[in-house]
Amino acid sequence: MPSGHAGEIAKGDRFAFGKNWRSFLERLSEDRIADAVRSLEDLLGADSLRRKRFLDVGSGSGLFSLAAMRLDASEVASIDYDPSSVACTRELRDRYFPGDARWRIFEGSVLDRDFLDSLGKYDVVYSWGVLHHTGDMWHAFENIRFPVKPGGLVALAIYNDQGRRSRVWRRIKKLYCRTSRPLRPVLFLSIPLYYELKWMAADLAHGKPPFAAWRRRSARGMSPYHDWIDWLGGYPFEVARPQEVVDFFGRRGFRLAKLVTCGEGWANNEFVFRAPETGDAGIG
Repeated sequence: MPSGHAGEIAKGDRFAFGKNWRSFLERLSEDRIADAVRSLEDLLGADSLRRKRFLDVGSGSGLFSLAAMRLDASEVASIDYDPSSVACTRELRDRYFPGDARWRIFEGSVLDRDFLDSLGKYDVVYSWGVLHHTGDMWHAFENIRFPVKPGGLVALAIYNDQGRRSRVWRRIKKLYCRTSRPLRPVLFLSIPLYYELKWMAADLAHGKPPFAAWRRRSARGMSPYHDWIDWLGGYPFEVARPQEVVDFFGRRGFRLAKLVTCGEGWANNEFVFRAPETGDAGIG
């Protein structure tokens, strides 16, 4: 049995996110890149990355590191624990910014404080839909505040805590990761099919064209198909209520600058926090 990341996947303790992103890159288009750029601008504000240092924690496919480069960041650092995700990010850099020293890519974990300290400080630390998959989300919260400059931004997206429903989804995800790959479509196809038909019926009832929900869920430039695979297999899986996240960072001197919630849904809540203006942002 291999150790580390590969061993966790082999034991069914972790989803192979990088393999899913590899498939996604085969379908990446300029339209999807433009959507990613717009979503980053919507979250952080226009010109928020111009001549700024940007740290992408859990770069995955590399799409949002690419978007930061397109938004004229002075430097982009992309990190991921999954070697396949690191390879995807490198592929995008080589495809769109070959030889550009402003974009650096590293393999490492947000749970490793020494690794984070080695990267330096950044104006924007971005981690969308990642920290709840580390296996120790609150430790990840503790660590992610250290690389941000005084007065800088930390932007997060964290799965909403739905109580019992979240516990059910956690069991589904764990089962998915521990099911052999040939059997996964047989056992889990009914889940996205149920929801897609449900959303289609709701669209029709409101006079909207079919698949409107499918298009909406691609607003960040992601593929609905790959999002479904990511959702079904996304394990480890942790959740938090919005106020829990706000309180955690507030106790450490971070001010909430933006909050977008999903209500009672099972999507992500989005947060942008402003680090303390003076002193070390890593000191609570």
